[in-house]
Amino acid sequence: MEPAQPADRVPADRTPPEGQPPADVPAGPGGEPAATAPTSPPDGEPALVEPGPTAEPARGDAATETGEWPAPPPRRESARSERSPKDMAISLLVLLVPIALLLAFYRGFLGGDQATTVDPAPAIEQARSANVFPVSQPQGLGSDWRTVSARYQTVDGGANLRIGYLTPEGRGVQLVQSSVPAERLLPAELTDQGQPQGPTELAGRTWQRYTARGNQQALVLLEPTRTVLVIGDARDNELRDLAGALR
Repeated sequence: MEPAQPADRVPADRTPPEGQPPADVPAGPGGEPAATAPTSPPDGEPALVEPGPTAEPARGDAATETGEWPAPPPRRESARSERSPKDMAISLLVLLVPIALLLAFYRGFLGGDQATTVDPAPAIEQARSANVFPVSQPQGLGSDWRTVSARYQTVDGGANLRIGYLTPEGRGVQLVQSSVPAERLLPAELTDQGQPQGPTELAGRTWQRYTARGNQQALVLLEPTRTVLVIGDARDNELRDLAGALR
């Protein structure tokens, strides 16, 4: 009879089961079997991989826990600096100064405010050469009377000589001499607003005073071969000066 063995001892006799060859198991210290290295799996079988430790998501990381990235914080729009009234006044002044200088140059050196004057002599000579009606022209007007237009032309029923003036007060007056019959000329020149206002004597001739379009007025001289009109928005004294200077 063999003595009793401690419970934690492995029997030395490792007899394999019947029908199988004995296995050599290297004994470790104290008679225990030594730990063996893991064996490669048979061909055709996948190797077993023990899962390693996985990194736990950081607590409070909402993007890792939910899988969604939070929206970035809205940018603060830079506050637009409001322009003060002083800045606006300076900007406006910068724009107005060059304009004022240009206007001063235009008026002072180029005569921008002065009307363009013309020489009426060619138109008067043309009317006299046509010999359709006697032609008169002002004599003795001051230099502050400026001729701004002059034209002679034939029209249906006769011919017209028109000379435009700028009076000393800066108003416009036309001197019209025409061979068109008065019953056709006056409605065309004075429009339907033309109404007779009575006669007036100028340089030994009897003129008829008329109203005209708008604030205009006219002096009309009726002769057998022509009709003369002095018409414009000038004052009555300037109209009379022009009509009385005709020779």
